[in-house]
Amino acid sequence: MWLVFALFFLLPLAVTLVVSFWEFTQYSIEPAFILRNYADLFDGCIDGLPYLCTTLKTYLSTLKFCFLVWAVTLVIGFSVAYFLAFHVRSLPMQVTCFLICTIPFWTSIVIRMIAWIPLLGRNGLVNQALMGMGVTDQPLEWLLYSDFSVILALVHLYTLFMVVPIFNSMMRIDPALIEAARDSGASGRQTLTNVVIPLARPGILIGSIFVVTIVMGDFLTIGIMGGQQIASVGKTIQTEIQYLQFPLAAANAVLLLIAVMLAISALLRMVDIRKEL
Repeated sequence: MWLVFALFFLLPLAVTLVVSFWEFTQYSIEPAFILRNYADLFDGCIDGLPYLCTTLKTYLSTLKFCFLVWAVTLVIGFSVAYFLAFHVRSLPMQVTCFLICTIPFWTSIVIRMIAWIPLLGRNGLVNQALMGMGVTDQPLEWLLYSDFSVILALVHLYTLFMVVPIFNSMMRIDPALIEAARDSGASGRQTLTNVVIPLARPGILIGSIFVVTIVMGDFLTIGIMGGQQIASVGKTIQTEIQYLQFPLAAANAVLLLIAVMLAISALLRMVDIRKEL
């Protein structure tokens, strides 16, 4: 297992780190050890204060999407998992509900993105319905190719990654604890906040790690649903690779890895997964 881990995880990371120090021109990539790639990423960050440089703006934009998607998927995922764990008693019905949740994964991610365009476009079904009901006199431009459409698509894609681990944690909760809380006079809200949520924390943490790591590196969803107009770190790396700027893309990837590791470290400080599991 250590050999597999080193070959498919540690070695690619090491190669990325090494390449991030190489020198590149418009015509070639040369092995070297320079810090120019990292310096170019933060070019203007010091001199341009109090204004933010392009790299920091891009990371703030990515973190904004990450936080909003995490918050929405947490609310939806927790609600769905709670319903499946405590209100759906039949195992066949639970399996059926899970299959319904996994239906979007049966198709290509590109198809799932394109499917939103006829709904949210200027002449899409949503705008036509709103104008037909008299809610608005003209199409809403912000429904598509905007922050709203990006967040909506990301939530649509990655809520399942929050549902499954939370549901797994809730299924391990002893029903006797719920009954004991009710017999002690606890309300439904008190039972939820004092019994269910603390015992479901490992699942919440694991789901949060899944969502945060995926959204931080996502570029396809942001590119399609943002109309190639919204900046993100993943989109920046993709653009640099298209222009064969591999060392610069590797440097950006290293910074993204550090940012993701810091976010995961902050989450891991809240719950000791080994102890809880």
